[in-house]
Amino acid sequence: MALSHFDAGGKAHMVDVSDKTTTARIAVAEGHITMTAETLSLVTEGRADKGDVIGVARLAGIMGAKKTADLIPLCHPLPISKVSLDLTPDAALPGIRITATVKTTSRTGVEMEALTAVSTAALTIHDMVKAVQKDMVIGGIRVTLKDGGKSGRYSA
Repeated sequence: MALSHFDAGGKAHMVDVSDKTTTARIAVAEGHITMTAETLSLVTEGRADKGDVIGVARLAGIMGAKKTADLIPLCHPLPISKVSLDLTPDAALPGIRITATVKTTSRTGVEMEALTAVSTAALTIHDMVKAVQKDMVIGGIRVTLKDGGKSGRYSA
């Protein structure tokens, strides 16, 4: 199978999507950030010095999705119609589970936007509480659903 982001000569290029059909598309991505139970308590109880960690991370994730084409060199700028993030404290990690859903009606999918939303939210959490814990771990970032376009539905 050939990689679509390389031309016949092996050079990176932006994929030509002009012949693709415009369809409704959706992508969902997930990830998490682990931390100590004490740090999680600071976040969930609103005691972090920098403020509402989960609220700020949600907004950062939305902004990240909207800026994906500025960050990922071969990503197409897309008219995003919806970005939503769920940030769920999980004492079993301990940490925060992050899920992003992105929708568009376009010629290409929004998997990269969903992944960027999750990543940006996790990085924002790290930034906001790194003063109390430096060894948090971001992980598990992956696409769990994509639908729309000629390749059809994918569900993890």
